[in-house]
Amino acid sequence: MTAMPRPDVPVRSAAELTERWAGLLEPPIFRRRELWLAWFDQDGLMLPMVVPVDDVPLVPDLAMLDGLEQVNAGVIEEHLAGRGALAMALCRPGTPAVRDDDRVWADTLRAALDGRWSLHLAAGGRVTPLVEPPDGPPTR
Repeated sequence: MTAMPRPDVPVRSAAELTERWAGLLEPPIFRRRELWLAWFDQDGLMLPMVVPVDDVPLVPDLAMLDGLEQVNAGVIEEHLAGRGALAMALCRPGTPAVRDDDRVWADTLRAALDGRWSLHLAAGGRVTPLVEPPDGPPTR
């Protein structure tokens, strides 16, 4: 059994974020597509909530993107005083190899999201970065 990540330990690098997702999603094997959301403050501390979104589509649709933007903006403003970062993990069944539909997720999120965010893929027992978190202290 893997120990749960400690929320009082800050995440300060892309590698540490990958490790955090691996710990949260242990084991990273999924039967359906999900998108997990977590937020970090400007010091790299994770808010004490992780939001799984079940049964996400093969590629993101406009309604889902609008909802994601609204939730993210609300959390950043209400819980992080307007300064923070969204970390996402796209979880799906299958092998850990990055597929075309995974790339569509990354490209669509790049075009749709403002602010600081990152995206990892969790599949086939592995967690892989798809979009690295931006450098520097989180701001929105």
